[in-house]
Amino acid sequence: MPDWKKLIEGKIALARRGLKPGNPSGHVRVPAGQTLVTNFPVLHIGEPPKITPDTWNLRIHGLVEQEVSLDWQAFLRLPQIRDTSDFHCVTRWSKLDVPWEGVHASEVLALAMPLDDAKYATLHSYDGYTTNLPLQALLDDDVIIAHSVFGQPLSADHGGPVRLVVPKRYAWKSAKWLKAIELHAEDRPGFWEVRGYHNEADPWKEERFSGNW
Repeated sequence: MPDWKKLIEGKIALARRGLKPGNPSGHVRVPAGQTLVTNFPVLHIGEPPKITPDTWNLRIHGLVEQEVSLDWQAFLRLPQIRDTSDFHCVTRWSKLDVPWEGVHASEVLALAMPLDDAKYATLHSYDGYTTNLPLQALLDDDVIIAHSVFGQPLSADHGGPVRLVVPKRYAWKSAKWLKAIELHAEDRPGFWEVRGYHNEADPWKEERFSGNW
């Protein structure tokens, strides 16, 4: 059985490591405090859930006119796009030009027709993880519900079969193993947010931790 307390403390320690201003890589596309990598690191707590395309389903619910449930085939019938973006992890690494394939999050949300009072979203993962975002952030044209990266289906370690990709936020907002998007009127901090991570997670502002840390 994993020692969850130690795993969580370990990830927080990685995020806090150094806490030095500046940009070690010197690259204009790499935010302060980040180091440019050429590999694609894997970092999560515990083992990936055992989800396959055949068992995967995405639910859009909450403050919507019509609840939506997409299985794998319905998801693939939606307009497929490719988008290349940079990826910034709170544990201080950045990878540039990551080529994702999937569906715009806005395309999926449009199916459910969010109500006027829907202002925030909770992203639910198959392992029980949650994170939060303003609905408006999910509607950005670079936010993708991705099934592939580097021309290959997402591995379980990288969030497969489907993950969210939110390039303008630290990667903990890009929920792996995406299971549901729940819309609501009020903000609801998720797994890391209630443990001291910043609610907004803007890499360019180094929003790693809340003001209480």
